[in-house]
Amino acid sequence: MTPAGATGPATGPATSPTSPTDPTGLAGLSARALLAGYARGDFSPVEAVRAVLERIEAVQPLVNAYVRVDSAAALEQAAASAERWRRGEPRGLVDGVPVAVKDLLLQRGTPTLRGSRTVRAAGAWDEDAPPVARLREHGAVFVGKTTTPEFGWKGVTDSSLNGVTRNPYDTSRTSGGSSGGSAAAVALGAAPLALGTDGGGSIRIPASFCGIFGLKPTYGRVPVYPSSPFGTLSHTGPMTRDAADAALLLDVISGPDWRDWSQLAPAPPVREALGAGADGVKGVRIAYSPSFGGQVAVRPEVASAVRGAVTALAGLGAYVEEADPDISDPVEAFHTLWFTGAARLAAPLGKEQRALLDPGLREIVAAGERRSALEYLAAVDARMELGRRLGRFHTRYDLLVTPTLPVTAFEAGRETPRGSGQRRWTAWTPFTYPFNLTQQPAATVPCGVDADGLPVGVQIVAARHADGLVLRAAHALYESGAARIPAPAPGPPYGTPVAKPAGS
Repeated sequence: MTPAGATGPATGPATSPTSPTDPTGLAGLSARALLAGYARGDFSPVEAVRAVLERIEAVQPLVNAYVRVDSAAALEQAAASAERWRRGEPRGLVDGVPVAVKDLLLQRGTPTLRGSRTVRAAGAWDEDAPPVARLREHGAVFVGKTTTPEFGWKGVTDSSLNGVTRNPYDTSRTSGGSSGGSAAAVALGAAPLALGTDGGGSIRIPASFCGIFGLKPTYGRVPVYPSSPFGTLSHTGPMTRDAADAALLLDVISGPDWRDWSQLAPAPPVREALGAGADGVKGVRIAYSPSFGGQVAVRPEVASAVRGAVTALAGLGAYVEEADPDISDPVEAFHTLWFTGAARLAAPLGKEQRALLDPGLREIVAAGERRSALEYLAAVDARMELGRRLGRFHTRYDLLVTPTLPVTAFEAGRETPRGSGQRRWTAWTPFTYPFNLTQQPAATVPCGVDADGLPVGVQIVAARHADGLVLRAAHALYESGAARIPAPAPGPPYGTPVAKPAGS
């Protein structure tokens, strides 16, 4: 199936995205609920995958979440899974569960174009990225590849190759990025599980804007290959409807892979951290930083919703204190590392290919090319010092809680909010990119909506390697009902969609 409506939302969708086309509602179930249904024989992976494929067809014209969907291959994988379940021999932890893969990650048998007209679709495409390989080993069903801005370079999802990806709650707004397609798909029931990547917030930003759960694990927890041009800033992680599904997915994709020399040693399953956390966050020491000590201007509705989540954590038995980590804005160090990464990815491109790049990406490539080796090493030093300060902070506090973003979703097709005077996406993501520098686990949990019905996210951060604690705290919010927000119901588009160029 070729996704319809890749140019943006249709003006009169025949199917409401809040009314699944399958009568059993299978597209709305969590991965855990699907697995339980398979085990009981209530329904089969074929039925579930067909429901998700129908859901994709219904919502794709609204949000443009997918760049490629292969229904025949997905149904073939689902049929094989159904036979394994019939025999009582499921292959792994997610056998028969539909999964979406961000189009920065290699998937065997399908092109990975990375949102760029500089990447040729022709080729063998005979390798899986490590997390995709682990999912295949565990019997997952791959329903499609999701949208990304070109090479994942910015915090919103649009490209000249694939057009604009829109927000499930309001199709005039951005889904965020760079894993915007995965976030929109999960939010609308077009996949229960999705893979995203996060180099400066690219899992957490769209998860927050789209009202789902997203986790950037500790760097090295999920092996990567090939390595990102943005180096060790870039993490791969789960995007799901709740923390429990994310724990399941993380346990699958964190399996070892010899191709990544920087991977961490195997860790106990994080699902056990949820099970062991019967008392949730009772006794956990939480630092609540509403604005990084006044450094960030947070919209009042965002601040109020985040404060409500913090109050819920305190009510669950956590020790909460308002305290700010020692973070003087590290944006210049981040820009040096990010811009030089962009220059590295563009280095093999000739003049004609460079002309095809997103204009904003060309700008940061040029900025990266102007950075010297000494400036790069100074940025590495700044990164190490920030990591040291955060390490000291976490000797006093188990968790740091902040807003995920100071704003809610803004106009689609823009890198920054209209009228903000901001130049780059990092200006409105000050809570996310510092933790890519420090490589700490960080998650976003929905905690409310603003007056326009747009989701607000609360960010939970822990010391390196404490992924289980982040998931446990997030799970506690879901279990308590504090993460419950209205389902998305996007209306007709407001304004003119940004069209996919003809012939692309």
